[in-house]
Amino acid sequence: MVTVHDVARAAGVSISTVSRALASPERVAAETRDRVTRVAAELGYRPNRAASGLRMGRTHAVGLLVPDLENPYFATVTKAVQARARAEGYEVFVADSDEDADVEAELIDALATRTDGLLVTSPRSGEAELRAALVGVTAVLANRELPAEPGSETPPVPSVCVDDADGAAQVLGHLYALGHRTVGIAAGPPSSWSGGRRVAGLFAAAERWDVELVELGTFQPYFAGGTQAADYAVASGATAVVAFNDLMALGILDRLRHRGVDVPGEMSVVGFDDVQLATLVSPALTTVRAPLARLGRRAVDLLLARLRGGTPTGTQLPVELTIRGSSGPAPAETVDRGPSR
Repeated sequence: MVTVHDVARAAGVSISTVSRALASPERVAAETRDRVTRVAAELGYRPNRAASGLRMGRTHAVGLLVPDLENPYFATVTKAVQARARAEGYEVFVADSDEDADVEAELIDALATRTDGLLVTSPRSGEAELRAALVGVTAVLANRELPAEPGSETPPVPSVCVDDADGAAQVLGHLYALGHRTVGIAAGPPSSWSGGRRVAGLFAAAERWDVELVELGTFQPYFAGGTQAADYAVASGATAVVAFNDLMALGILDRLRHRGVDVPGEMSVVGFDDVQLATLVSPALTTVRAPLARLGRRAVDLLLARLRGGTPTGTQLPVELTIRGSSGPAPAETVDRGPSR
């Protein structure tokens, strides 16, 4: 029996391109589409009935693309998406891009041929690349906004996000009230849209509170990234550090503990997202609580509204600062911690 692998090999294209050429021909260049259909006909390839059902929009399945399933943030969102979708009679196909923007378009193509619509969460691709990948796809974005292309009549992709700017303002107001006047920023990957909004929110709030911000650099959004950021924080002279997410903040806490820096006596640490691990460390992590389960459920609702012919608009969800033991009053004197540790 001839398979899609055989067609892809003979046509000199990827499997996802074959699927796209046969299921959504308008999304493939004419030359490539013609070559694929010709090769498929010559080999006698026949897509199975299940695949035909997918193309007819009767899959009752949706796709979910996330950057990193090992990150508790996306694990929580995924669980909420699955619960909401299944309650509505839909199955969920999940793909993980491993924080790699270069593979997102390929994964979107693969999911689009197998599902009725897609939920794309925190994509790392640039605006132009993301628009191109979503052409002809019924999609909703989570934790990302994608404005309509200038001059285009195509409306923006509906999205659901959290209010990162307000979260940043709450963080800086809290630290200011505790006496902190120099605060380090451990930023996440430059490709993170929400990370950019959080940094911008901190700088906007710093003007209001007259706080000096020290950019420590950009780090990987993992525990190890926080470990690296902690050493920069100590050397910076800051009395508090705000991390891109909770995983990085936990890495910072661990490294400071190993270096003998008291938290929060000598340095306060604040994260973002309020994942479950935030309460399992000592001191427990002060962090911005994002309604992750609600975000996942709302994303499903927006997508189903689109699939049912509606035109939903974007939604922004509120956040709340959760104060725990990792933040406290600024030290009475700033100590030069660098050479002594």
